[in-house]
Amino acid sequence: MKKQVALFFARWILSSLGLWVAVRLLGTGYDDFVITSGLSGFFIAGFILAAVTTFIKPLLVVVSLPAILLTLGLFTLILNGLIVYYSLMLTPGFSMSFGNSILTGIILSLVNYIVSTSFNIRRRYARSM
Repeated sequence: MKKQVALFFARWILSSLGLWVAVRLLGTGYDDFVITSGLSGFFIAGFILAAVTTFIKPLLVVVSLPAILLTLGLFTLILNGLIVYYSLMLTPGFSMSFGNSILTGIILSLVNYIVSTSFNIRRRYARSM
């Protein structure tokens, strides 16, 4: 149980960091939209995104499995974009275009991959000693 809670908190922090990086790199996709929430807004958005990813994404993957198989996995990019798009719609002070949401999903996947790989390397290194 402790491991699952720690994993959720790690996903929350990484989602917040990834959203901050994505907004700084990509913007929102809207010319006249300015993000009105500050650092706390990114943590709220990260929490919502982590909760949706933890609880709802597995169900969406199972339901959309035929589309994922038909497109050889490329539909997961659209699925991640939908998750980011709707999570940011629930966050006050945030809005992002669907195209930028797909790119944000890719950035979040890369951030999660890099961090999880570094944790696995540290775990393997700690076990070998």
